[in-house]
Amino acid sequence: MNLGFSAEDEAFRDEVRTWLHEHLVGDFAKLKGRGGLGDMDAFVEERIAWEKELATGGWTCLGWPTEHGGRGASLFEEVIFAEEYARARAPGRAGHIGEGLLGPTVIHFGTPEQQARFLPPIVAGEEMWCQGYSEPGAGSDLASLKTRAERDGDEWVITGQKIWTSLAEDSDWCFVLARTNPEEPRHKGISCLLVPMDQPGIEVVPIRQITGNAEFAEVFFDGARAKAEHMVGPENGGWKVAMGTLAFERGASTLGQQLSFKAELERVIEVAKQVGTDRIPAVRERIAEMWMRLEVMRLNALRTLSAHDRGELPREAYITKLYWATWHRDLGELAMDVLGTSAAVADPAFADLHRLFLWSRSDTIYAGTNQIQKNLIAQRALGLPR
Repeated sequence: MNLGFSAEDEAFRDEVRTWLHEHLVGDFAKLKGRGGLGDMDAFVEERIAWEKELATGGWTCLGWPTEHGGRGASLFEEVIFAEEYARARAPGRAGHIGEGLLGPTVIHFGTPEQQARFLPPIVAGEEMWCQGYSEPGAGSDLASLKTRAERDGDEWVITGQKIWTSLAEDSDWCFVLARTNPEEPRHKGISCLLVPMDQPGIEVVPIRQITGNAEFAEVFFDGARAKAEHMVGPENGGWKVAMGTLAFERGASTLGQQLSFKAELERVIEVAKQVGTDRIPAVRERIAEMWMRLEVMRLNALRTLSAHDRGELPREAYITKLYWATWHRDLGELAMDVLGTSAAVADPAFADLHRLFLWSRSDTIYAGTNQIQKNLIAQRALGLPR
C-alpha cells in the first residue's frame, strides 16, 4: 500500500496550491467554503464563472486523456488536486457532473462526433450538465424507470419525470435514461439520451429541502426532444452505459472529501470548546471515536487507490460509500449533542452545524442506500448468494 507521494507528486502539489492561492481572490474570494453538499444552490453563476477560471489554468478534467482536452493526470495527481482544492476551501464544483460523469461516459461509450461536440465545452467550463436517472418510483431500483422515449424521424420524443436532479435549473444539458422499448424486461430496452434543457416540453420544479436550500429539482418531460445522433451507446443498450457512468462516480475525489470531513470535525471540536461540552467525558469519547474512524477511512482510501493504480479492485473498495455515509450522519448527530440545548435554537452562529445535521440525514440514502450497499458488499465482495 502506498501511503506517501513522490517528489514529483509534491512538486505538482505546490503548483496546485500556488495557483489556487493566487486565483481564489477578488470576486472569487467570497466563494470559499460555499457550494458543497447541502449548499449547492449557493452562488451558482459565480461558481460557473469559477469553472471557466479553472479552465484557463488547465485545472478542469485533469484525469481525461490529453486527446480529449484533459491533462492525462495520474490517479495520485488527481488525489493531490482534490486534497489541495478542499484544503483551500475552494467552492463546490458547478461542473462536476459534466466533468466527472458525462464526460468519462462519452469518452468511453460515445462516438467521435459526440466527443467532438460535447467534451470541449465541458473542459472550457462553458456547458453545465445534470443527470436524469432517478424517478419517484425508481431510485435504488433504477431498472424500474418509466420515462419513455419514442422515435420520431431523426429525433426521440421524451415523456416522463425525473427527481433529485442536482442543479437542473442552471444546466444546459441533461443525460437522460429512458425506456425506448417497453416490451423488453427491466434492464433491457433502456437508452441514454443527451437532452438540451432549453426547449419546450421541459419543466423544472425546485425541491425545497429541510435545510431551506433547493439544489435539487423535479424535471418533467412532456414531448421534449433529443436528436437521434445524441444517443450514447446502442439503442436499448443504455443500462451498460448507466452502470459505466455510476462507476465513474467513485474516484480520486474521495480523499478531498475526507479533508472536508476533517474540517467539519474540527469545527465541531471548536464549538464543543466554545460552549463547554468538551468537558463532558461522553462527548470527549465520541469525538475521539469520530477522529479514529476518519483515520480508518483515509487509510482504506489510500489502500483502495493504491490497488486501483495497479489495476486491481480490492474488496475493501465496496465498503467506501457505506462507511463514509454512516460516519457523516454520526458526525451530524454529534454536532447537535455538542450544542446541547442550543441545538433547538436557530442561532446564526451555529447555522453550519444545523445544516450539517440536516443534510447528513440524507447521506445514507442518496447514491445508494445503506441497505443496497450492504447487498453489494454481500454479493460482490463476499460472494454470498442473493
